[in-house]
Amino acid sequence: MRARLAAIVLVVLLLRLPFLNQAVQGDDYNYLAGAMHAQVDPLRPTNFQYVFLGKMVDARGHPHPPLNIWALAALLAVFGDVHEVPFHAAYIVFSLIAALAMWSLARRFSPAPAWATLLFLATPAFVVNGNSFETDVPHLAFWMASAALYVAAADRRSRPLLCAAAFSMALAGLTAYQAAALVPILGVYLWMRRRSWAPGWAVLLAPVLAPGAWQLYERAMSGSAPAAVLAGYLAGFGFQTLSSKLQNAVALTVHAGWLVFPALAWAAFGRAGRWIWMAAGAAALAGALLADPHPLFWLSVGTGVLALAWCAARLVRREDPDAVFLAVWTLIFFGGALALFFAGSARYLLPIAAPAALLVSRQLAGRKALLAAGVAAQALVGLGLSAMNYQHWDAYRSFVAGLRSEFEHRRVWINAEWALRYYAEAEGGLPLIESQPVRPGEVVLTSKIAYPVSFTTGGGVLTPLAAKAVTSDVPLRTIGLGVKSAYSTVTLGYRPFDFVLGPIDEVVAQAVVERKPELSYLPMNAPEAESQIVSGVYQLEDGKTRWMSDRAVILLKSPPDPQPIRVELYLAGQAPARQVSASIDGNPVAEARYEGPGLYTLWSAAPVKTGAESASLEIAVDRAFSPPGDRRTLGMILIGAGFSSR
Repeated sequence: MRARLAAIVLVVLLLRLPFLNQAVQGDDYNYLAGAMHAQVDPLRPTNFQYVFLGKMVDARGHPHPPLNIWALAALLAVFGDVHEVPFHAAYIVFSLIAALAMWSLARRFSPAPAWATLLFLATPAFVVNGNSFETDVPHLAFWMASAALYVAAADRRSRPLLCAAAFSMALAGLTAYQAAALVPILGVYLWMRRRSWAPGWAVLLAPVLAPGAWQLYERAMSGSAPAAVLAGYLAGFGFQTLSSKLQNAVALTVHAGWLVFPALAWAAFGRAGRWIWMAAGAAALAGALLADPHPLFWLSVGTGVLALAWCAARLVRREDPDAVFLAVWTLIFFGGALALFFAGSARYLLPIAAPAALLVSRQLAGRKALLAAGVAAQALVGLGLSAMNYQHWDAYRSFVAGLRSEFEHRRVWINAEWALRYYAEAEGGLPLIESQPVRPGEVVLTSKIAYPVSFTTGGGVLTPLAAKAVTSDVPLRTIGLGVKSAYSTVTLGYRPFDFVLGPIDEVVAQAVVERKPELSYLPMNAPEAESQIVSGVYQLEDGKTRWMSDRAVILLKSPPDPQPIRVELYLAGQAPARQVSASIDGNPVAEARYEGPGLYTLWSAAPVKTGAESASLEIAVDRAFSPPGDRRTLGMILIGAGFSSR
């Protein structure tokens, strides 16, 4: 017994420890913002306003009660700031609670408890989302503890266990509103096992009373219940329309097909009856024609419908009370998810990962090799998605770190949500409000996928300072450019995840330049140089040249006719740079490698045409250095650069 418990703990640690330095991601920002406000108003951590999708909103409309915010607030009070490693280490506790509760349920409901627990731990959404600060795994921990304690209490008529279950249900209710589904699910179990046990019926109110008390408290203190504020935003943002609900239903059916590895689901449930096979095939075909003809979508919808149809068949046949309860658990929560949610995210179904794993392990208890293969395949998918996820969000952290000097000297606006916003705000950036004017001299950070909003520059010119293609060498995607995955949101597509090698996102830092450039070719000693140099070029030396860093950006007036790009440069003896490249508006136009120090001219191979009145010239070198006593990063010496006829 102890050895198996130790093995479960070890598996959880193996899933979590490699990702301790996971960057802040997704909706983590919203919870951390509440945790920061809780430092000054701990009893009302959502009693503040912040910018969301370019609009000022009331944080009381956050779609979750405050328990997860309080947990982060406690960590923030202990450590003084957000530190990824200790915060993630603390959050491992929630994964351990969920795992140990699953072990308790598996011993009760499965002849193969170890395999049932491993199937649960390998659920892709558990593997991936357990590395975030969002509420999903904390809620899952209290949900699972509530189920395990309540089942044990009902089986034994134990009042101490029942009190513990009530406490856990209250915590679940303060973590997520969908904890209310515990009432009918556990009520069915009590009806089947101990329907005359009055204390068991009484404590079922806990997951409703706890968030209800929170609503009344907030209404008394601030005049509005959080649920009422949330309802207003859901209507205002169009999240509860019929089309959103239909999309949510398709996506959740897709994700139901990956609660366990599809091959295991078909092996476990495929013998339930020919009509189930036919229903699954028909639903897969209809959904594919409606949404996405990709084979991964067909497989996912077919598996999801098969599993749900099998659960429905258990209710009709009723030959196994335990299987009936697990089927009821699955169908009640799934039905509630169809009505409650709108984004169709995979993490929404985490509370039914347990009954899915238990049902499959019951059906395949005698086929351990198949179970082992399914667990391994499922874990491989989850870990692959986690590795990609780590690289995705870490790219924003490193991008912002490379712009620290800009935050020190300029006002920086953030045109994005999620991780880019969090790390940029931590450096002093400000969220951009829709249609807000940005003044010359200021900088805007923009992400292509993190819900950028429109803004104006007041007649200034946006000029790139830095750009980064966010990518991963793992060919799996949960979100990204060109990705058709509903893993995080159904607005991108209907696949459970996607196989893509392209960029996940493109982020750019752009400076607003006050006036239009006057020169097409810019000598470094020209009077116009100071206004046309955007970044990466230092002060004038010896009356005609300037040092640049490893990357320089210059704004140029576009000539009336296409002309070649010319860069006059000098590679100093102490400079290690040997390769020089030039780009116009992000498009490479010239590159050359030089054997040693000297005076050189880099030309583009052909005349360059631009489609605007101005163009941004980026010059880069392969290596740079910092001389002793000089804090500058030096690449090469510039004499002049721009459009020039031969």
